[in-house]
Parts: sequence; C-alpha cells; structure tokens
Amino acid sequence: MEISIVLVDDFNIMELNKRFLNHDYPTDVLSFPMSVETKLKNESEGLVGEILISAETAQRNAKRYRQTFERELMRLAIHGTLHLLGYNDSTAIQKREMRRKERKYLAWLE
Repeated sequence: MEISIVLVDDFNIMELNKRFLNHDYPTDVLSFPMSVETKLKNESEGLVGEILISAETAQRNAKRYRQTFERELMRLAIHGTLHLLGYNDSTAIQKREMRRKERKYLAWLE
C-alpha cells in the first residue's frame, strides 16, 4: 500500500475542492483514491492514494482545538487515510465513527 501526503496552502486546496467536489471554499484535507493493480508475482498493489492537507487550515485548527500543529497534521493524515479506506463523514453517525477512529489511531501513534 502506498499513500502520498502533500501539504498545500488554502488557495491550492480550495482550487482542488472546487474542481473535484464543487465546493468553493478551502478545506482541511482532501483524499484521492487511486486503485492500481499490478501483476508482480500475481499480487495486487492494493490501495494507492493521495492525501492533500492544507497546512494553513491545520494551523488554525490546532489553535482552535488547542492541539499542537504536529498532532493536527497527524489527525488529518489519519482522517484522509480513513476516507481512502472507504469511511465517510457526511452524516452525524459517520462523523462520530470517524472521530472515534481518529482518536484510536492518534493514541496508537503517540
């Protein structure tokens, strides 16, 4: 499995958010799954994706939630990875599940 994590600014993440999701505002994280299968030894590559994180929004979030910038970046990387794995956060129940998983994996990393 390979995941690329890219830090961008608010302007660039807003442009991508507008282009791919029709949302005309910056967001904290975007995930782009790219399933690629290879035929090396009859195994598939598995999940390949890219996570883009707005460093500017992450910095604001860190101050807002009284977290370190580094912890907020880790949370957003986890959040983006969960999206790549198929989790959604469009309903209240899904958001609670995502937050629970974020806390679980953050604790595991710390």
